This record gives sequence, C-alpha cells and structure tokens, in this order.
Amino acid sequence: MSSKAERTTQYIIETVAPVFNKHGYIGTSMSDLTEATGLTKGAIYGNFENKEALALAAYEYNSKRLLAKLNELLEISGTSLDKIFNLTKFYRQYDVFTIEMGGCPVLNTGIDAFNNNRLLSTANREILREIEGKIALVLENGVNKGELRLPVTPLQFAKQLFTMLQGAVSMFTITQDRKYLINTVAYLDLLIKNELKK
Repeated sequence: MSSKAERTTQYIIETVAPVFNKHGYIGTSMSDLTEATGLTKGAIYGNFENKEALALAAYEYNSKRLLAKLNELLEISGTSLDKIFNLTKFYRQYDVFTIEMGGCPVLNTGIDAFNNNRLLSTANREILREIEGKIALVLENGVNKGELRLPVTPLQFAKQLFTMLQGAVSMFTITQDRKYLINTVAYLDLLIKNELKK
C-alpha cells in the first residue's frame, strides 16, 4: 500500500501532465498547476523540488503511457507485418488516444522544450530513439524470419516510418484536419505492402 505522500505525488503528476503537455513548460504557470490540482503552491512544491522536476515527471508519465500502448501494439501475436500494420492503424486514431493527454507528448514536448528546457529536450530525444528502436526490432525480426524484405537497414526504415507518422501528427495538430492522419497512414500501408511484403 502506498503512503499518503506517494499518492499525493502521483495525483499531482497525473493531474498536471496534460496541462504541461498542452501549454508547454514556459506556458504553464503556477496558477495553472494549483487550479488543476486544487492544491496550494506549497503543497505542490512539498512533493517536487521545482517546476522543472515536476515538468519532467509529468513528461515521463505521458511518455510511459505512450510507450506502454506502443509495446501492446508491437507485441501482439502474428507476423512482423501484422505488428507494423497494427502500429499504422493506431496512428490513424492517434488524436483520440492523446486527447486526454493534451495532445502528442513527443511532438508537444519536443517543440516546446527544444529552446526552453534542456532536461525535457533530452528526455524527449531518448523517447524518440526508444520508439524507433522498438519499430526497428520488429522489422529486424521480420527480416530474420523471412517475413519481409527491407530496402534499407531496419533502423533506417523505422526512422523514416516514424518520421512520416510524426509528420502526420504535426500537420493534424496544426490544422486539426484528420485527413493528414488518415491519408498518411493509407499511403504508408500501401508502401509497406509494396516495399516490405515478400
């Protein structure tokens, strides 16, 4: 059983995670945090050293949620192609998954933190590499099992695939037009069938 202090810390993280994700590190004020949590500034900072530590904990919470979902998608039984198509299907509805998170944590934090917060920016780059690595592993296993062929190395293809998915997420975020997600995924599915399927 967790202590009251641990439960309070977790409550703060879960409550402010979408606030930081939506408004960014610089754009999130102390009043935003106290309003969201219903706690005083002293109560919040009694659990965190400073705003940067809280923002990092909030980002880690959101990114772990995303990684857990991606793990679930890429670890289904089936062929490597089944797993990749499972991933693209998820990105077709990515906006629905991230709505309660305040949007895409990878995109939002990546842009916001680049010039504003070195720790958050570093954490974001690590998550990007981890996601690309997960996709690359699925592709590598597919090549090793003779399920697919790749025109480039698994990591290179994984990076390109994830770049296109994140590009669609970026354009959707800017325009709020879901066609960017739907059309990009449709194109990727066609590309995967034509380029990877043996």
